[in-house]
Amino acid sequence: MGTVRLWTDEEAASDARVAAVFADIRVMRGSDFINNFWRALANQPAALERTWAKLKVVMMEPGELDPLTKELIYIAVSTVNGCGYCVHSHSAAARAKGMTEGQHGELLGVIGMAMETNALATALQIAVDGAFLV
Repeated sequence: MGTVRLWTDEEAASDARVAAVFADIRVMRGSDFINNFWRALANQPAALERTWAKLKVVMMEPGELDPLTKELIYIAVSTVNGCGYCVHSHSAAARAKGMTEGQHGELLGVIGMAMETNALATALQIAVDGAFLV
């Protein structure tokens, strides 16, 4: 159960700031769907605007990483952070960007391996090799 109410489209239309962000989400994603994350953030219009603006820069603007790679990284970080909502939403986004079941399986293998070896390196407190330092 959430800690805030989710804004309806009617409520969003009554607040110019929320309406503008929801309209931009629809345009940028080419869909009428506004997911619950944004509907919850609508309770704080400034946070909604700020978070959407930053997300567009990081996830949607062209860069060195392709859109699918960005989604895969988002899934991995969300897994480590324990954010089930983000794992689900970014897995859906990755599938929409072409992630195959095979890629998903490999991603899960990499996440699991990294979590295991990270835990071992942390527990062993291994000194970082000089060759790895910049």
